[in-house]
Amino acid sequence: MYGNTPLYLAPMAGVADRAFREICRICGADRTVSEMISAKAIYYNDEKTQKLADYSELERPFTIQLFGSDPEVIAYAARYMADNFHPDYIDLNMGCPVNKIVRGGDGSALMKNLPLAYEVVKSAVNASNVPVTVKMRAAWSNSLADDDENNAVALARLCEKAGAVQVAVHARTREQGYVRGIDLSVIRRVKQAVSIPVIGNGDIRSGEEAESMLTETGCDGLMIGRAAMGKPWIFGEIRAYLEGRPYSPPPLLEVINDHIARTFAYKNEHTAACELRHHICAYIHDIHGAAALRARVNQATDEAELRAIAAEIARLSNE
Repeated sequence: MYGNTPLYLAPMAGVADRAFREICRICGADRTVSEMISAKAIYYNDEKTQKLADYSELERPFTIQLFGSDPEVIAYAARYMADNFHPDYIDLNMGCPVNKIVRGGDGSALMKNLPLAYEVVKSAVNASNVPVTVKMRAAWSNSLADDDENNAVALARLCEKAGAVQVAVHARTREQGYVRGIDLSVIRRVKQAVSIPVIGNGDIRSGEEAESMLTETGCDGLMIGRAAMGKPWIFGEIRAYLEGRPYSPPPLLEVINDHIARTFAYKNEHTAACELRHHICAYIHDIHGAAALRARVNQATDEAELRAIAAEIARLSNE
């Protein structure tokens, strides 16, 4: 019934870099999205920020996500990304709950100013020659979650009116952050309110939870974030569950070594070693000796050392 449901890797800052996105695609993800990119940094031609938009043909269809709240700046960044990086979609972040983002009026802060949010979407749609999508939260605060004039329902309607071709709804409010517990009714109400596709996001860690979200909301696709860390094959696992067939994950050592190789290929040695630490620690989970392994990971400085740790993780996971 749900076998053709598209499965997205969520755009996680500091996590969903090119190497991890490629691993997730290989493991079954249908779509990937860049880490969120500051429209203002693009406007001021920050080269370091532009590197966040690097991707490979393996990732197509690929989405570049921007954040910002100035319509003129968003328009410039959307046009620049479309013309220079040629993604398949531009996504606008209206869901990030992090203080340093919302303090500037960006991310989920736009859910407090729906007229401005509309102008931001409209400016991106008018400036870009690729389709524009939007990712949002259920609402800014818990008290607004059930108020369809001030939550994701109202914002989704405005996004559709402004020309967005899809919305993704993380079924938590900004106030909730990432604590457990989502409100599937918000996704359902958004789906009922708009004619464009709606992607559901939040607390999807298994095939059962994926099916439950689809059944209870009627959404058109699923977006998986933190559950993919240390388990990128969750996409293949969910796909198999939705298709009613068995699934065998790829060999753990093969996945980790591929992840290591890709990261070192795309980044300098110091950066790669540092940024791989949280990924390798995620692969460890609760295996025997995890604490000692995490300590080794956090002191590793080169590829050979990380590969040796990967071999130990794989050995211990089979005991």
